[in-house]
This record gives sequence, C-alpha cells and structure tokens, in this order.
Amino acid sequence: MSNASTVEQQIDERIGEVRTDSFDMSFGEIVNLHQNHELIIQPEYQRLFRWSDNQKSSLIESILLELPVPQIFVIENQDGVFELIDGLQRISSVIQFLSPVSLELEPLILSGCSLIPALNSSSLEALPLSLKLRIKRSTIRMVVIRKQSQGFLRYEMFKRLNTGGSNLEPQEIRNCSARMIGENGVKFYSFLVELAKSEHFSKCASFLPDPVLEQKGDEELVLRYLATKNAKDDFKGSVKDWLDAYMEKILLSNDKFQYEDERTEFLQVFQCAYEKLGEAAFVRYRENKPVGSLAPAYFEAIAIAIRENLDHIRPKNPDIVRDKITDVIQSEEFRRVTGPGANSKEKLKSRIELVANSLGSL
Repeated sequence: MSNASTVEQQIDERIGEVRTDSFDMSFGEIVNLHQNHELIIQPEYQRLFRWSDNQKSSLIESILLELPVPQIFVIENQDGVFELIDGLQRISSVIQFLSPVSLELEPLILSGCSLIPALNSSSLEALPLSLKLRIKRSTIRMVVIRKQSQGFLRYEMFKRLNTGGSNLEPQEIRNCSARMIGENGVKFYSFLVELAKSEHFSKCASFLPDPVLEQKGDEELVLRYLATKNAKDDFKGSVKDWLDAYMEKILLSNDKFQYEDERTEFLQVFQCAYEKLGEAAFVRYRENKPVGSLAPAYFEAIAIAIRENLDHIRPKNPDIVRDKITDVIQSEEFRRVTGPGANSKEKLKSRIELVANSLGSL
C-alpha cells in the first residue's frame, strides 16, 4: 500500500471517530439552558473567567451592533447535557449581563464601549426593551461534539482549541482537557487536586507566587513530581511537552496508574520534606538564608532525593538535614545544573543525584 493510501485510510478512520453538529442558538436560549442546568460551565472552567469589564462590555457592544461573534464548542454528555469547552469568556460575559445571578456575579455595568459611548454606565435594566430583545435574540454558532465521539478526540479537540491562548496556562489546559477523556480523566485530575491540597505539600507550595498559584502552579508541581519520579527518561528539554506527554500517557494508556501507592508515597515524602526543611523546603539559598520563591528545578531535585533516601533521613535531626541540603544547593556544582540551559535530561538527573548523594552521606 502506498504512503498516500495509508494516509488517506488513517484520516478516514479518524473522521469516523468524532461526530459533530452545528447550529445557531440565541443568547436567550443559552441563558435558559444554563439556568436549567442543561448547559454546564464546570467550576474548573469558571475560575478561568478573567475578562475585564471593558472586554465583557465590548462583546455586548459587538452583539448590539450585529458584529460577528466567534463560534463556541460544547460536548454532549451521556445524559444529553451540554458542557462548554470553548467560548467561556464570551458565554460567561453574556450570561453575566443578562442573568448575573446564574453565575453568582454582580450585574455587569457596561464600560469602555468605544463605538457607542452612550452605552457606558448602562446595566441591562437601563437599556430600552428593543435592545434587551436584540441581545437575547442574537445568535451564535454552537458546535456540538456528540456523546458517541471517542474520548481521545474530545480531549485533543479541547487541547488544540485552547493551546496558545492567552487566557489559559498549561496546567489549566491539562486539567480541563482531562475532563474530556471521561471518568479516567476526572479521576486523575481530582487526584492532582487532592495531593496539591494535602497538608504538608500545600505548606511548601505556599512559596509559589500568588499568580502562579492562581494558574494551578501547585497542581503542576504535583504532576512534575510524578513525571520526575516515573518518567524522567522521557524528558527532552521542554517541561511543558514532557508534562503533557506524561499526563496523556496516564489518561490514554491501558497501563493502570497505582493511585493508592502513589498517594501513600507522596504524602510520606512531603511530610518528611516539611518536617525536615519547613515551608522554605524548595527555595534557593544565599549565604545560608532562603531567598525568593519556590524554584521548580530545586523542587524536583530535593523532592526526588528525599524520596530516594526517605527511610534513611526520617530519624535524622532536621537541622542536620537542612544544613546538608543548604550546602549542596549553594554549591557551584549544583548551580551549574540548575542555571541557564538546565532543561536537559542530563542536568535533571545530575541535580537529583547531587542532592540524593548528599543526603545518603548523612
């Protein structure tokens, strides 16, 4: 079979695995669907609603001027309910303007409308009835990914729709797209959230900057720990691609992820890290004093080194363990494998080995 025929066959097979419909739906209908719980905006997505009031207002202005509004994507769940996967900002803006109580938000007061300045300072109630009806009756194209579609393609569609967007960070995309897989994806996402909220890990992760925490940086650290422990040989220089690939392997592979074993060991490792090193367990040190925020390269090296020496260091005095780690991470040798160009498999393994050998010598 020729290469061209093989490509055509593979494309034809994939096309048959996803079923979609598309149609125009009025914003009034969308609000009603949401109020009746027939259109779901998951809490994980709703926290990503970051548009400013000016951006929301510009959308309302565009609808009133009958300007084109990009289509939205929903997936159809097994019970027939739609779940919004792309278009959160647009749909949430309209719902907030037409029915703010549905999202438990304050009413939207229009601001920054540049084409029709007279709209500024207006609420829905302040508009004439004709304009209220114009918004409610205006339509948007909705693409529905039917429930018969393969979970993998639903996952891929969400990831591709959102990758590269300025509103979503990599871990937010991973978390939301995991839901597209179905039960296995929800289970693993919930597992990351659970471990990120665990007592000792969360105390250490508090040294992440607030904006990073808001973008699920703590959950990404949990994933980074698991990937470093289980798949460091797959690291090829891009942390994002590495974490994407590791998470997809868990979500899409038939290999069973050992939830109970992973949970038990994770809790033990970070209990030990906190008891020996405190909240500043994974920050840089200068002149034997902690400085700055949590450093991911330090995190993976220290956390995995503690795991490899867990039974050995448990009975040790915290001051001795802290001094040992402080010495090694301030060394020139460690800095060479954590500074510029540190994202290589060799340097990843080297920094873990440096800390692990240091702890092993206690």
